[in-house]
Amino acid sequence: MLFDLGGVIFDSPFDAFARYETAAGLGPGFLRSLNATNPDANAWARFERGDLGPEEFAAAYEAEAAAAGGRIDARAVLAGLAGQPRPEMVEAVRRCAQRLPTGAITNNFVGFGDRGAGARAEYEEILGLFHVVIESSKVGMRKPDPRIYALACDALGVPAAQTVFLDDLGVNLKPARAMGMTTIKVVDAAAALTELEAAVGFALG
Repeated sequence: MLFDLGGVIFDSPFDAFARYETAAGLGPGFLRSLNATNPDANAWARFERGDLGPEEFAAAYEAEAAAAGGRIDARAVLAGLAGQPRPEMVEAVRRCAQRLPTGAITNNFVGFGDRGAGARAEYEEILGLFHVVIESSKVGMRKPDPRIYALACDALGVPAAQTVFLDDLGVNLKPARAMGMTTIKVVDAAAALTELEAAVGFALG
């Protein structure tokens, strides 16, 4: 079992982007478009791979935004990304981990999000449910690079063909599916859990 974090276990970062865009007077989808431009080489991608430190990222990201016709505060964008956990998905992880090797693959940053002490403790408790957590900022690769999926499968000791992977982005599911994984796109949490129960054969709620 493999789960994405943001947009699956936690609220989607795209919701945070939309809130920031509204507050900053940017057009809808500005940040998503910025992050989709040169997706392997832009500031966001390099930050998620750990190629840039926070200050380098902020300068590069703000410069990219300016070139695209917008003005942003990179630190404020990051500060809004600490999404709330989805209790039904957390319970699904707990039940899966009791029966199956269960891991997470997340594209993240060093010092990801801006969590207070209580929220940080809750976040760490949720991460503790997984047998393996693969973080892009620590392994130097990010979804949808096929190598990160192979790394997760190796760490869990389970072949791709026996793995179910949940993510909210089709671009991240495509390489996993090509490797033989069963993939579930999380648009609606309840619908995704119904698919997951059918895949694993036991109740998750």
